[in-house]
Amino acid sequence: MSNIKYTADHEWVRIEGDGTATVGITVHAQDALGDVVFVDLPEVGKSFAEKEVAGVVESVKAAADVYMPVDGEITEVNEALRDDPSLANSDPLASGWFFKVKLSNAGQLDALMDATAYDELVKNS
Repeated sequence: MSNIKYTADHEWVRIEGDGTATVGITVHAQDALGDVVFVDLPEVGKSFAEKEVAGVVESVKAAADVYMPVDGEITEVNEALRDDPSLANSDPLASGWFFKVKLSNAGQLDALMDATAYDELVKNS
């Protein structure tokens, strides 16, 4: 079983073993946005509810909200991404991560999609 889940809003969530998760935008999202030029990352220590806007990603084509996939508290943001927003394009699933969150309700992860379901969503959209 993969430790990465996906949202219908095109965020990925990598579940870490310590009750935290790393969040970023999917390859599909960065493809749709085009060249990312700016990211607005959440404040460390701030808590968000599931589906609340936690950040913004801006590209040459559009701006898009980054939604919190689960309830939790921001424990870290990717300062490298703030300095070089193009990481969201060049390496969206690794060095282009947006933030880390301490999960308030790990059960919410069960409602997220696995890679197969996400691929179907993208294919049919």
